[in-house]
Amino acid sequence: MGADDAPASRNRLADETSPYLLQHADNPVAWQPWDAVALESAREQEKPILLSIGYSACHWCHVMAHESFEDPATAEVMNRLFVNIKVDREERPDLDRVYQMAHQVLAQRPGGWPLTVFLAPDDLTPFFAGTYFPGESRYGMPAFRNVLERIHDAWDKQRAQLTEQNAALRDVFGKLTPAPADARVPLDDAPITQARRILETEFDADNGGFGGAPKFPHPSNLDFLLRHSQLADDAPGGRLALFTLRCMIGRGLYDQLGGGFFRYCVDAQWRIPHFEKMLYDNGPLLASCADAAGVTGDEMFRRAATETADWALREMQSPDGGFYSTLDADAAGREGGFHVWTRAQIREVLEIHPHGDLLEELVTEHYGLDGQPNFEGEWHFNIQRDIEWLANEHDTTKPEMRSLIDTARKQLFNAREQREHPGRDEKILTAWNALMIRGLARTARRLARPEYVTAAERALAFIRAELWQDGRLRACHKDGRNRFNAYLDDYAYLLDALLELLQCRWNNEDLAFARELADALLNHFEDKHDGGFFFTSHDHENLIHRPKPFTDEAMPSGNGVAAQALIRLGHLLGEHAWLEAAERCLRAGWNSIQHAPHAHASMLEALRLWLNPGATVILRGEENVMREWQAELESAPRLDRMVFAIPADTAGLPDAIGVREPRGACVAYVCRGFTCSAPVAEKQELLNVLTEH
Repeated sequence: MGADDAPASRNRLADETSPYLLQHADNPVAWQPWDAVALESAREQEKPILLSIGYSACHWCHVMAHESFEDPATAEVMNRLFVNIKVDREERPDLDRVYQMAHQVLAQRPGGWPLTVFLAPDDLTPFFAGTYFPGESRYGMPAFRNVLERIHDAWDKQRAQLTEQNAALRDVFGKLTPAPADARVPLDDAPITQARRILETEFDADNGGFGGAPKFPHPSNLDFLLRHSQLADDAPGGRLALFTLRCMIGRGLYDQLGGGFFRYCVDAQWRIPHFEKMLYDNGPLLASCADAAGVTGDEMFRRAATETADWALREMQSPDGGFYSTLDADAAGREGGFHVWTRAQIREVLEIHPHGDLLEELVTEHYGLDGQPNFEGEWHFNIQRDIEWLANEHDTTKPEMRSLIDTARKQLFNAREQREHPGRDEKILTAWNALMIRGLARTARRLARPEYVTAAERALAFIRAELWQDGRLRACHKDGRNRFNAYLDDYAYLLDALLELLQCRWNNEDLAFARELADALLNHFEDKHDGGFFFTSHDHENLIHRPKPFTDEAMPSGNGVAAQALIRLGHLLGEHAWLEAAERCLRAGWNSIQHAPHAHASMLEALRLWLNPGATVILRGEENVMREWQAELESAPRLDRMVFAIPADTAGLPDAIGVREPRGACVAYVCRGFTCSAPVAEKQELLNVLTEH
C-alpha cells in the first residue's frame, strides 16, 4: 500500500473498543487490528508485519505515537513497506507475552512498551524486535524511519538468513517450557527457604524493595515474606516486607492525597513514580496493606488500605459494578501534570483556610518542600517528617497533628479535583477485576469494612452477567461488547477471589461458580501430558508459542494462583481431582522453581499449602454470634487460614460442608487437609485449638 492508498480519514482501528487502539484510529498509518483480515493481507502481499503493542496509560507509547505514527512522512514509509498491526496488550496478553519473549531472545535484553516487532507474514515468526524508537535520531538511537528502511532492506536482501534465524527462534521457543519433575522426586520446602535467603540478599536495606532503579512493588514477594514470617517464625523476613510497604506508602509510589499506588518508581528511593495507576497493581497491594494492618495493627497500613480501596471505588468502579483498567500517567499535556505542585499553588489553596499559614507550614515540613523541587521544578509529595515528629516540633498530640494534616490534605485534594484529570481506560478486564475483588474482600475482613464487600459483590455480579457465557469466561468488556477468549489468569484469579469473598459472607451460588471455574481450568487449560496450565485455552487461536508461565511478573503467576486455589477448594470440598491437578502443576514447575525460587513466590505459596495446608475453620450458627467469633480470629489473623461463616439455616450445601452441622448458637470445625477436629462449641476453646495447631 502506497501513501496514496492510505485511508483518507480513519483506519480500521475505528471499529475497535480499546481506548488505546482508538487513540490511533486517526493516524495516517493504515493500522489494522490483529485479526484474520490483517494477517491474510500480509500473506497475500508478501509484506512483513509491523506489530506495535502498547496500552493507553503508557507514557512512551504516547511519545512514539506523537513523534512517528502521527507524522505523515513516517506513515508513508510504514504503509508502503509493511502491513501495520496495532495491539492493546491489556486485551491480548497472549500476543504480548509471546512477542515479549521473542524480544528477549532477539535483542538479548528485557522488552517493554511500546513493543515494536517485525514478523514474517507466512508464519508470524519475528525477525527483528525493539521497543521505543525516536522520531529523529537521538538517545544514541536511529530515527524510526531509518529503522524501517533498514529492516525492509534486510527482509528483501537477506531472506535466507532471516529464515534460518526464524527457525532457530522457533527452536528456542520449543525449549522454553521446562520438563516436569519425575513423579518419584519428593516435593519439599527447600525452595521456600532458598527463596527467602535470596530475597534477603537482594533487599535494599535503606529504601526497602529489591534491587535498584527502576523499582517495582512486587506484591507477590511481599505476601510471600509476610506468610513466611508467620509460618516459619521468621521475624526478619516479615520486617523486610513491612519495611518495604512503609517505604512505598510514605514516599512517591503512593498518592499521598488521593490514595492508590502508581506503577513503579524511576529511582531506587521510591521518590518519583511513573504516574500511571493500574488496577492490577492496586488490587494486590490493597490486600498486602490489609494483611500488614491485620498482623501489626499499624495505623499506616490501615490508612493505606482504606484510602486505596476508597480510590478504587471513587475513581475506578463503573456504574454497573465492574472496575476500569488504568489511569494515564499524563495530564494537562505532560507526565504527572495532575499530581505535582508548586509552592505557590499550595499557598493559594491553603491561604483561604482560617489556619492557612499553619497548614502551609505543616505541609512544607511533612512533605519536605523546604528543599529543591523533586520533579521538573515542581513537587511530587513524599513524606519527609512523620506525624510524631511534627507533633513534637509543634508541641501538640499526634491525633491533633493528624487532624491538621488531614485538613490540609483534604483542601489540596479538593483543589486537585478541579484540574484536568488523567485519561481513564474504561475497559473492564476479568483478571484485573478479580485481583481487586480479592483485595476488597481481604480488606473488608481484616479491617471490618462491609462496604468493601458490597463493592466486590457488584464487580462479581458484573462478571457473572457480562463476561460468563455458556460456561466460559470472556476477557474484556467495553462499550457493551464482551470480547476475547479468556486466559489462564482470568480463571485462576477469579477462582481465588471467590474463595476470599466466600469468607466475607457465604453464598451457595458463588461456591457453585467456583466449582465451575475449577473444572474449566482442568478442562480447557491443563497440560494433560506434563501437568500445569497453559496461558491460553485448548481452543484458543494458534500462536507461534503456547506459554505455560510459572514465574511471577507484574502480576502473580496464573499457575501459582490456580494451584493455590485448587488446593484450598479441594480440601474444602474433598475433591481429589483438584488436589491432584495442583500436584501435577507443582511438578510441572518444579525445575523452574529450583532454577530461580525467588521468582516463583506464587508457586511457592502453592507448595507451602501442598506440604502443610493451613487451617480451614467452618463456623455454623447464628449470624451475629458467628460474626463475633470471626472478628476475634481476624483480630490476630493467620495469613494461611480460611474462615467460612455459614448460617445454620443454609440449605443445599455440598456433602463435605453439610456434615459440619450447626449446634447451638455457634460451633466451629477446624480442618487441616482432610483431618478435622471435634466440634468446638466455645470461642475460647476454638482459639486454643488454633493456637495448638
